[in-house]
Amino acid sequence: MIEHPAQHGRRATYLVPAVCWLLSVGLLAASLGLNQADPSAARGVPEFGDAAWWGAIAVLTAQAVVLGVWRGHPRATVLAVAAAMPALQWLGEAVGAGLIVVIVATYRVVLARPVRRLAPTLLGAGALVAVGVAAAEIRSGGEGWTVVIAGALQAVAAVGLPFVLASVVGARQDAVAAVARTVEAQGRERDALVRVAVERERTAMARELHDIAAHHLSGIAVMSAAVGRQIDVDPEGAKRAVAQVREQSTAMLRDLRNLVVLLRDTEDPPDPDGPVRMETLAGIADLVAQARASGLEVDLETSGPVDEVAASGVIGPLAQLAAYRVVQEALANAARHAHGARCTVRIDVRADDHVELRVRNTAPGPGEALTDHDPGYGLVGMQERAELTGATLQYGPTLDGGWQVSLAIPTTPTEELR
Repeated sequence: MIEHPAQHGRRATYLVPAVCWLLSVGLLAASLGLNQADPSAARGVPEFGDAAWWGAIAVLTAQAVVLGVWRGHPRATVLAVAAAMPALQWLGEAVGAGLIVVIVATYRVVLARPVRRLAPTLLGAGALVAVGVAAAEIRSGGEGWTVVIAGALQAVAAVGLPFVLASVVGARQDAVAAVARTVEAQGRERDALVRVAVERERTAMARELHDIAAHHLSGIAVMSAAVGRQIDVDPEGAKRAVAQVREQSTAMLRDLRNLVVLLRDTEDPPDPDGPVRMETLAGIADLVAQARASGLEVDLETSGPVDEVAASGVIGPLAQLAAYRVVQEALANAARHAHGARCTVRIDVRADDHVELRVRNTAPGPGEALTDHDPGYGLVGMQERAELTGATLQYGPTLDGGWQVSLAIPTTPTEELR
């Protein structure tokens, strides 16, 4: 039979009061036995069957009932069970039988309530205990300061000691709870960092895939259109265009393979043809040549020793890859959206603190118009790359109806590299 949690809770609620009642009655019975063996050992204890005996049993029972029934009102419980102590004065030196429930109730209230709010309750309970014990001492024949001291000591024992114990236990529970909350917060923070890292990786993957596919597929689309026009009137030209389509397809597959290898985070590429190529400023010349071969009218202008700057380390590999991808995306956009436009790629490395790249295309050629298209992720990817490398990106239309993209990449002085 499976026990319902509510039944288990009720059983646990009444178990402690029942145990306290048994201990209290047992202590009273032991005091009676001790008094019968030696009347001087436990003075003032009533005889079994006397009215005071049964009255004491009734009071001890009431204490246990209050402890179980008033569990949700710990402060009232402490005062109620402590108020029973003056009623137990007829037990004489056996009055300590009523302190067991007082100790348990005090322990509970300290654990359940802020300590600073319990001073009136604890002082009241201590006073009731002291009065009850002092009255019992007087009934047993005590007098003078002995009565006062006995009442004070019993009050400290019944209220002060459980207060200290419960304070220590409560402080430890608070410390354990604080540690648990800290661990939970750290776990949430770690999960958040993981989610951010995953989103960054997804964004980087999407950006790389967009740049690679957009560039090559734009060239393939342009050359495929040329094939459609040339296949009847210029078969040889159509064959050359098909060969260029094949070259672009092969290049796209190579770039995708390189991207997959980088994402695998392995030192040895799976293809034995060679290591993964990291695009640099020097590779922009090949990029322009590929665009020109695909049919795009594009010129390359350089100012300063581009190859030497690319190899010197004043621009990091990530910044050089960003520059390559920005030029690649700008040329792809020109081929895709401004047919017949003439493009100019300019690389200027003469400045001491930055390298400037500029991709500019004119308005579409005669009879051509800007291609309508939905907003894509090309410009977003450019901006993300610039922010990642500390570069400055600017883009927008030109006065002659064209479009211009400018990228300024900060450089590191060669003295710092040494």
